[in-house]
Amino acid sequence: MCRTKLTSRLLAFILLFFSCSVPLESKSYKNGLVVTAHYLASEVGKEILQKGGNAFDAAVAVQFALAVVYPRAGNIAGGGFAVIRTSGGDYNSLDFRETAPKAAYEQMYCDKDGNVNSDLSQNGDLAVGVPGTVDGMMKLHQKYGRLRWGELLEPAIKLAEEGVVLSLLEANKLNDYHDQIQKQNKGKSLVPYLREGLFREGDTLSNIALARTLSRIKASGRNGFYEGETAGLIVAEMEKHGGIITAEDLQGYQSVWRVPLIGDYRGHKIISMPPPSSGGVALIQLLKGCEMYNMNKYSFGSFEHIHLMVELERRVYADRAAWLGDPDYYQVPVDRLINDEYLENRFATIEMDKKTNSQDIKAGSVELIESFETTHFSIVDSEGNAIAVTTTLNGNYGSKVMVEGGGFFLNNEMDDFSSKPGFPNQFGLVGGEANAIKPGKRMLSSMTPTIVEKNGKLFMVLGSPGGSTIITSVFQNIINKIDFKMDSQQVVDAPRVHSQWLPDEVYAEAEALSPKVKSKLEELGHIIKIQNKIGVMADIFVSDSGEYIGVADTKRHKDSRASGY
Repeated sequence: MCRTKLTSRLLAFILLFFSCSVPLESKSYKNGLVVTAHYLASEVGKEILQKGGNAFDAAVAVQFALAVVYPRAGNIAGGGFAVIRTSGGDYNSLDFRETAPKAAYEQMYCDKDGNVNSDLSQNGDLAVGVPGTVDGMMKLHQKYGRLRWGELLEPAIKLAEEGVVLSLLEANKLNDYHDQIQKQNKGKSLVPYLREGLFREGDTLSNIALARTLSRIKASGRNGFYEGETAGLIVAEMEKHGGIITAEDLQGYQSVWRVPLIGDYRGHKIISMPPPSSGGVALIQLLKGCEMYNMNKYSFGSFEHIHLMVELERRVYADRAAWLGDPDYYQVPVDRLINDEYLENRFATIEMDKKTNSQDIKAGSVELIESFETTHFSIVDSEGNAIAVTTTLNGNYGSKVMVEGGGFFLNNEMDDFSSKPGFPNQFGLVGGEANAIKPGKRMLSSMTPTIVEKNGKLFMVLGSPGGSTIITSVFQNIINKIDFKMDSQQVVDAPRVHSQWLPDEVYAEAEALSPKVKSKLEELGHIIKIQNKIGVMADIFVSDSGEYIGVADTKRHKDSRASGY
């Protein structure tokens, strides 16, 4: 083995050792900051900033690095959303969500009796949506990038070639999904992800096939993925194993620039993602509800705080199920859903001494728990450009299908459609006609990349993985800062609670509810279920002096890291 490989692997092992043994606290930086779910990806982003790249260059480099170091959610064959604020105060959002293949149809996961087979929408080649990540990164770079495209791919290629030292967290996750990955990839040569024995902390995994794929993307941009050899490998996988994505589907994919959703909360401007993400609509609804009921008059963790959040969330998630979908295929009544008059009526039935049964909450009249497979990263640069990106394969390792010769996992985003009205997906979320499967349509998402301004200046950049809990995690971080006046570390560390209309339950982290509060909630009929964790935030705060404060959610995800300079 050459000296350079030994050196890079030794450095990665040292980083890993300290990441697992030294408690991390938020630090402030003057020039730039990157917060991701994996310390190596954060370092990649910081190095791009130090080379003179802006926040958007760093985002591209981080996205591709995550595909190597965090393959359960980081990806080149998934999709996501980005919310952008430039140093000049302009806003934008990029939708690089996957789409349904042209051969998809509404009841493709139902048998002749109309029963849904969730295995088909969650595992294997039929679960795969047309990937959007590479096109999205290309569009982001073309519009906002400063450094050469190829320069942004080089760190990921190097990591794939030289190998990544597995943390305990990633070794355990690979072991958890060992049998499922084996099942979906029988007979394939998929080193390093197929092995008979268990993965261990400290193992080094290189991925030469992925390095070659990334090199094609480096050389040819979008055509290095959606056409040529890589596209051929994807189509061959589909044809051999029952998938329906074609060369035409790949060539036709286009990410979309959208007008971000803007709201206001106690004098703070909220900039978030519009449909086909439900995140921005739901977040603004929740914040408006907090303002109507004066959330800031209650203490954190009190009965009133928890009960009010749950009651608001139930109504918002009922609206999500009925009214949210791809705006290119369904007339989503966004303006009406976040209208003050509508929300006053919607929330008018909330009583502070009574639980509302979810079966009694229907979607509002508008005219006309899970796990952590997604990942989020937040970046700011020395000029004040900011970007919040949430990206995913949907489930851990997506469909569990890896493209032979390509070195990457394919998504299982088709499960985010409504397989049939009222049937829950893997996150327990139900949907209706607005989110029905149609060829070329984007599936509904809960991803909520968000930027917050205060007095016209950048204040927060945040987001989280967590399926249905993404929205409520982002929501709670915002009110922790604005209403409960927490410092940056407390905002992220504070225990969280989640409810989503159906099922009619309240999910809470172990330390979220005092015995007294828990007892009072249960007396009203709330069903409490304790969770190990809810959300994994990646937050950036801006101090009054203009310094950047990065907080990685190491309490819930030890590999997370904030890297700045």
